[in-house]
Amino acid sequence: MNLLGVFLAVGCILTAMILEGTHPTALINLPAFMVVVGASFSACVVQFSLREIWAALKHIIWIITPPRLNFQSQAELLTGMSTIARQQGVLALENSVASANDDFTRTGIQMIVDGVDKDALYALLESAIELEQQKLEPCAKFYESMGGYFPTMGIVGAVLGLIHAMSLLDRPDLLGPSIAVAFVATVYGLVGANCFLLPSGNRIRSVNAEIALYKYMTLEGLVSIAASENTLMLKRRIGVYTGNLNGD
Repeated sequence: MNLLGVFLAVGCILTAMILEGTHPTALINLPAFMVVVGASFSACVVQFSLREIWAALKHIIWIITPPRLNFQSQAELLTGMSTIARQQGVLALENSVASANDDFTRTGIQMIVDGVDKDALYALLESAIELEQQKLEPCAKFYESMGGYFPTMGIVGAVLGLIHAMSLLDRPDLLGPSIAVAFVATVYGLVGANCFLLPSGNRIRSVNAEIALYKYMTLEGLVSIAASENTLMLKRRIGVYTGNLNGD
């Protein structure tokens, strides 16, 4: 899911409105926006800490530009380091720290150079992966929660609008438009939840899973190097992640 999907979904809705003879400006309603967006966000402030909310807002960029994870390039880097370690010793890997693409890989290489045992290496890096997963999960849950609150707050906005409409029963010329405005909040709630918030939460979770897969592949390669396994064995280890089980 990216912004193109959001634009397509909203575009389909607006096009359908135009085809039915309704002008898109009918959806512009500040009170409805305040009830749906403001109240839903306020509910999330109750559910999440400010740190989690700030992290979720920062990670919304993943919808536009998710992290670039090149599994093949990382596999080649690990294979090259394995060859260097077997030919020149693990201390020679210190020169490879700068060539790593991420902090996780750099940390792992430095641990190998420092002589950390392969079992301790695996345990420490695996804990780092799991901790990152736990930190990123609330980002996805934040948008899923907003997506749950939006339709409910949309109904609240519609009820508030209908309460106002009932006060206009003696003015039939204003009753129809007032009822139409009342349902704008419902549209905000349903469209916002299903076209943006829920897909955003799923998008963040899928990127999070891909990051974990990338790091587990890196972990397998680093452990193989720390255990002084031959390069072919390393290729087979990480081949599970790249689809090259033969290690060619």
